[in-house]
Amino acid sequence: MSMYERGAPEEPLITDRWSGGVGWLAHPDETGLRASHAFVGDEGGVWLIDPLDAPGIDDELATLGEVAGVVVLSNYHARDADTFAARHEVPVFVPRWLSRVAEQIERPTEFVVDEFGSSGFKLRRCAPFPGWDEAIAYREADGTLYIPDVLGTAPVFTVGDERLGMYLLCRLAPPRGEFEDLSPERILVGHGTGLFADAPTALNSALAGARRQFPTALLQNGWVQLRALTAALGD
Repeated sequence: MSMYERGAPEEPLITDRWSGGVGWLAHPDETGLRASHAFVGDEGGVWLIDPLDAPGIDDELATLGEVAGVVVLSNYHARDADTFAARHEVPVFVPRWLSRVAEQIERPTEFVVDEFGSSGFKLRRCAPFPGWDEAIAYREADGTLYIPDVLGTAPVFTVGDERLGMYLLCRLAPPRGEFEDLSPERILVGHGTGLFADAPTALNSALAGARRQFPTALLQNGWVQLRALTAALGD
């Protein structure tokens, strides 16, 4: 099974659907389970975050409204941002500190710091160690939390009874401060399906147990996460 499938997707899987948006897996059989999301903004308009293109996705987006912008929130999630931005004639929004991904975007780009457009999401920088940069997005109005890479629900992230797990290389120094004072209603991730039940407990457990579970995670996921890192660096 490929870590990240590079061919054209055939049968995407709609995973996260709620009143304010939708999520999908363009390649539901890949190990890395790259997830894409579309959110309805506070003032209308649809915001695509870290999206991968797939058949039928534009039909899904049309049920939510008109696309207002494409957002990339990880240095390793350029994905199909340019494709969607060109198709819908909108800019790509990138946090100012994501220099690596900014170099990969060809469409007109708007650099942001604290928020993007009228989405209602606030951004928090997450840089657990040199070379790793992403932005966590949280909308207090409906308790929606989006995490690109540092936490995920794909099996490559989790061990034991974890519903939400931390990327192996971050477990020794968990970035707990970036999630301080957040109590999400739902957690959506860049790798895996979303959590809609008892989300605060899953988040707190993932952060509190990250270091303790490091030896188990190293044995269980060490090799596959090395593959994931190598594949991501190739993007």
